[in-house]
Amino acid sequence: MKPALSHFHPRAARLGLLTAALVLGTALSASAMPGAGKTPRAIIEAQRDLPPPVKGVDVEEHLGDPLPLDARFTNEDGREVKLGEVLSKTKPTLLTLVYYNCPMLCNLVLNGQVKAMQELGLELGEDYEAVTVSIDPEDTPAESLNRRRRHLQSMGKPERAPWHFLIGTDAEVHRLADAVGFKYTYDTGTKQYGHPAVVQVITPEGSISRYLYGVTFPPKDMKLALLEAAGGRVGTSFDRVVMSCFKYDTASKRYGFYIFGFIRLGGTLVFCALATMLIYFWRRELKKGAAA
Repeated sequence: MKPALSHFHPRAARLGLLTAALVLGTALSASAMPGAGKTPRAIIEAQRDLPPPVKGVDVEEHLGDPLPLDARFTNEDGREVKLGEVLSKTKPTLLTLVYYNCPMLCNLVLNGQVKAMQELGLELGEDYEAVTVSIDPEDTPAESLNRRRRHLQSMGKPERAPWHFLIGTDAEVHRLADAVGFKYTYDTGTKQYGHPAVVQVITPEGSISRYLYGVTFPPKDMKLALLEAAGGRVGTSFDRVVMSCFKYDTASKRYGFYIFGFIRLGGTLVFCALATMLIYFWRRELKKGAAA
């Protein structure tokens, strides 16, 4: 096909290829419509059988379930720790499962997490903490330390900031992954892991509060998830107002504007305004009475 296109202008050639692709796509879609003929078996099989690295990759939400706090891991200093020792007992925690030799997706998730953390308006260590666990038992404490330093430096945070990077045995990692519903597989052909892109938000009590999906995380969603996970420890009056006006949509997996929360806020403001006005007139009448 390439020699046949050589006498066309490159722009025209690209347009021709795009048109051909659209025609082919339309034809394939039409062939699958009722009454449009039988879909070839090869296409059915191709759609049914996912590539090996993708099979079994999923997130099964376990909202409210506790984490295995006694699960044992190795931290970036090479010291064995229990999960319960690194999770904050007073603040919510962002939990991510990745692996350090991931060619792309894990880096996108962590970079997206860092970007959102920089724009939250909340402080790592003061308002929340973070824990990252490698799903690859071949990863080392040295790699954990390197990742930790790199991400903290990109945020301008000191090395003592509470973002822990852990590794563990296959059995212990699976205990944690099963608890949060993080389903992943290992493909021996590519020697890579197939896994979902998600950040779990953990309560100070060590249970799962929310799942944030994708490789980019709207700071509003992450902040609201952290405030929600913090429960009664929501920091300021403004935070409480924000929480009352937004609600998590289980269908879209996002926080959306909550009209009834806004109405409640509006009602409160109206009440305060009326109360202030009544107090003003009441005090004015008292002054008139005193002057008489």
